[in-house]
Amino acid sequence: MKKFIYTLALIFTLGISFNSAQAANKPAKNPTELTAEETVKLEKIKTRVEEIREMDKSNLTKAERKALRSELKELKNQARAVSGGVYLSVGAIIIIILLLILIL
Repeated sequence: MKKFIYTLALIFTLGISFNSAQAANKPAKNPTELTAEETVKLEKIKTRVEEIREMDKSNLTKAERKALRSELKELKNQARAVSGGVYLSVGAIIIIILLLILIL
């Protein structure tokens, strides 16, 4: 069983180092540097989200609230796509922590 865990940890470590080696060959792009178009798009998304948050939702129908929720999800996805960055899911973080516990 220990051999299997060590082999799995080795494969995981090599996989991470391979990805970082590939990333080292590419020119660095700073995700904080946005073009003028991206900045304008991001500002439009922010203003729309603020409008939705300030809206009185108590008199909306169920379908209208559902439409607002779906619009907010879409705006969130668009903002993530524009701003870039690396996101880790909760499941990935848990797996990483468990692997570290098992190795150490």
